[in-house]
Amino acid sequence: MKIGVLAIQGDFAEHIVMLKRLGAETAEVRLPDQLSGLDGLIIPGGESTTIGKLAEDFGLLEPLRKFGKTHAMWGTCAGAIFLSKDARRNQPLLGIMDITVVRNAFGRQVDSFEADLDLPELGAGGPYHAIFIRAPIIESVQGSTKIIASLADGRIIAARQGKMLATSFHPELTRDARFHQYFLSFIK
Repeated sequence: MKIGVLAIQGDFAEHIVMLKRLGAETAEVRLPDQLSGLDGLIIPGGESTTIGKLAEDFGLLEPLRKFGKTHAMWGTCAGAIFLSKDARRNQPLLGIMDITVVRNAFGRQVDSFEADLDLPELGAGGPYHAIFIRAPIIESVQGSTKIIASLADGRIIAARQGKMLATSFHPELTRDARFHQYFLSFIK
């Protein structure tokens, strides 16, 4: 299994470390031809407007949209925004996941936080410790999109649509590999 990580901006290196820990072959993706031969792709956290503009500059928007029709894709934080159909502002988006996202929904960098989540999809292992950094929320889901996790106040923080996954938080910044394992299960 070979998983690409979009490596044009953001915390792509941390995802690669986690994937290698799970035995997956990895590739950094910066150009359209680097999508060839991949079984899935992770779009990391970072700054969603920058990711979108760089994807435009490198001719990645259409190839990523095409890739997402047949392959597993996961967006974490800014990556979730980039996957969404609506981010409530004008910026380049892939627009392939039926979610509406609100950027920086919890506030500024100083408002970042951590929370323990009950996520039955991840199986045994107890609560999942999630790290939120200038995190978005998933304001709404449409169509066949399934809510995977919400905070106690009802704000949606993870959703799945077929082989696409969006999380508001950063699983790559923990030592818990269960979320990456969950994503890999979409491919197996």
